[in-house]
Amino acid sequence: MTNTWHVHLNEDGGSEQAKLVAKRTGFTYISPVLGSKKEFYFVHKAVPHNRMKRSVPHTRKLRADPLVRLAVQQAGFRRTKRGYKPIQRGVPLNGNFDDGHINNRHDKSAPNDPLYGKEWYLKNVGQAGGIKKLDLNVEAAWALNITGKGVTTAIMDDGVDYMHPDIWDNYNAEASYDFSSNDPYPYPRYTDDWFNSHGTRCAGEVAAKRDNEICGVGVAYDSKIAGLRMLDQPYMTDLIEANSMAHEPNLIDIYSASWGPTDDGKTVDGPRNATMRAVVNGVNEGRHGKGSIYVWASGDGGPDDDCNCDGYAASMWTISINSATNDGQTASYDESCSSTLASTFSNGKSWFMDAGVATVDLYGECTLKHSGTSAAAPEAAGVFALALEANKGLTWRDVQHLTVLTSKRNHLYDNSGKHNWTINGAGLEFNHLFGYGVLDAGDMVDLALNWRNVPDRYHCTAGTVKGKYDFHQGEALLLTITTDACKGHENQVNYLEHVQSFITLRASRRGDVTIFLTSPMNTTSMILSKRPRDEDAKEGFVKWPFMTTHTWAENPRGTWRLAVIFDSEKPQTGTLFEWTLLLHGTKKAPYAHQKVIFGKHSKLAVVKREHQGPNFKFE
Repeated sequence: MTNTWHVHLNEDGGSEQAKLVAKRTGFTYISPVLGSKKEFYFVHKAVPHNRMKRSVPHTRKLRADPLVRLAVQQAGFRRTKRGYKPIQRGVPLNGNFDDGHINNRHDKSAPNDPLYGKEWYLKNVGQAGGIKKLDLNVEAAWALNITGKGVTTAIMDDGVDYMHPDIWDNYNAEASYDFSSNDPYPYPRYTDDWFNSHGTRCAGEVAAKRDNEICGVGVAYDSKIAGLRMLDQPYMTDLIEANSMAHEPNLIDIYSASWGPTDDGKTVDGPRNATMRAVVNGVNEGRHGKGSIYVWASGDGGPDDDCNCDGYAASMWTISINSATNDGQTASYDESCSSTLASTFSNGKSWFMDAGVATVDLYGECTLKHSGTSAAAPEAAGVFALALEANKGLTWRDVQHLTVLTSKRNHLYDNSGKHNWTINGAGLEFNHLFGYGVLDAGDMVDLALNWRNVPDRYHCTAGTVKGKYDFHQGEALLLTITTDACKGHENQVNYLEHVQSFITLRASRRGDVTIFLTSPMNTTSMILSKRPRDEDAKEGFVKWPFMTTHTWAENPRGTWRLAVIFDSEKPQTGTLFEWTLLLHGTKKAPYAHQKVIFGKHSKLAVVKREHQGPNFKFE
């Protein structure tokens, strides 16, 4: 338990009443929760930052106040940075297997920043053992004078060294805050092992300045970055997460998160109540109603973990980003799951000195050592910043549609041979590891420039199966739900976006349970893979929202099939108690009015042909 409380007042008394309550009960008032006039964040400085038992007398004192309806002491839980490895000293300041890109425009002159030639994720010419053109194709966007102007990305992390000379000019102080110390200055706390360099490195990937002869260049080098310091305290709380994700939603366009529940292969965890409300409010009301963009690193638990057990990365309101190496393979730490939408890059092979991600570092220095899916998420945030400059009217859903349509297979492949590239029922190619492929900034900006907002989104409950369905090693449990996708109702879904399976089950060994979902158009998603370290036999899953993006743009009507299978050499038993299938998508064809340029945006052409039949013609 922490020394913080979530306090609910009886009426909309606002901050003045909350401050009055705090003063007469011995607490310190911190802030409203999610801008509410009834909910507030209190701290009691005489209570330890973390303790094993609840502070019952303090809670009773709050609840006894006539203005207070409810007071809840905040439980602490673990949240970990992704991709952190021991740091070496930074570099001194002056120191379909296609052909890669469809759009091959290039910036006329190379940046003069000393590390630009080592930023292979921006322009891969084969350095550090990489494959040419396996990169984010940012120069094609820059050539259109799209560099992120007018867009702010918040780095939710351990702080940002905003005094770094490669960041200072692009730092948005108005949109920044320190939720660990409750002040406006999110500077990293000093440690002699540079552990708190994580957020600064991520910030440099997004918005390091161009042509200043310092370090490298950010993906969106004219965009702004905000620092939200919220990882650096003994334990995370629901209120810290919620207030971070809801901070200045009309000043911040993109929230980038390179952290999550512990990547130990046995944790099943996600956002609590207030944090979930913050994200839902963000996509509905942020950016003046267009929706905040939440970018999430998919996780560094490796093949023994599954990011569908991470409620942040697996949320339909976030864009989950995996990573690839500079030669197109999966990194040893990459998790896979059906909720991953796309990929960017983390690092190359360790035997190449310059194979890490080049970016800024603490105390005015630079580094070549950034890595992990921590590095992948801010690269994606930078690409989305370019798209938002190209078309300021894009909604949060438009950004997801653009991601699906413009990400490329390029040279990405699973070196283990387990996960092949597959075509779904709408003609879109995807991979269980890489989602719809590597982000292509040039193609995304091209398509965004004339993009028309997608139709309204609806939610349809396709059906629920309840009972006690036993399953055991050697025999699969097969269940079906047949749906008309709410046909004839206002919430009819004809074209899918996200599909969620809320599942409740228990098993003698949860980590040996695998689950597959097959759509009516015969696309199979592995919504849960084997997790060898997960030995749970009691908790199981309780209405856990397994999500897939693999059926994007498909017609959902027909029979959905769920297969629950033990992947174990030892006898195992389990029981499934409930499966509820939720369909999210549009009633109208999402791409019917989008312009297709022949020879470009080939995915858009394919899916329009699938939706509109054999008489489809290019516009």
